Amino acid sequence: MQPSSTAREAVDDESGLNDAWLVERTRRGDQAAFGVLVRRYERKLIRVMARLVRDPEVARDLAQETFWRVYNRLDRFDTGRRFGPWLFRVGVNLGLDHLRRGRSDPPHGSLDRIHGDDGAPFDPPDPDPRVRAELAQEVQFILAQLPVAYRTILVLRDLEGFSSSEVAAIVGRREATIRWRLSKAREKFRQIWERRQDAAREAATDG
Repeated sequence: MQPSSTAREAVDDESGLNDAWLVERTRRGDQAAFGVLVRRYERKLIRVMARLVRDPEVARDLAQETFWRVYNRLDRFDTGRRFGPWLFRVGVNLGLDHLRRGRSDPPHGSLDRIHGDDGAPFDPPDPDPRVRAELAQEVQFILAQLPVAYRTILVLRDLEGFSSSEVAAIVGRREATIRWRLSKAREKFRQIWERRQDAAREAATDG
């Protein structure tokens, strides 16, 4: 079925179009509508994938695979639900599968986006770009020590800024479970961070 000229004009004007309408248009054969969804979510999806797999090329491939799978499953999508969290759930699952196969490095983040277990920002002590680069490497190392479930929630919640309810929808868990895991993940992150800082201070003193 070809979209009418009125529908095409509506899709051309992307502002104000809700996801459910675009999904329904796509189901009716309007590929331009799906193109709007791709443009709406592509950048953030690639960024999330890159944080998980630490390879820009792989991240783009995973994002493309995500859109392909979502496109082919639209007939099963409940438009009463939010499209964005469903899309990211498919993408995150692909990213986690990739990590479980051991084909990439752990995610990379910025220390100033990690929060303590009290919810307060875990800010770096020095704004010097060189120091911040070293801290970013330290964050990458510490994230690698966390279980995948905790790591994923930290990436989504603290690095990408998804709400707890959105993270719950993405990973398929209750919001209360997400809050509990997030607290545990932040606590473990801080514990490893503090141990490594103590070890570094002792090494400097011994030297």
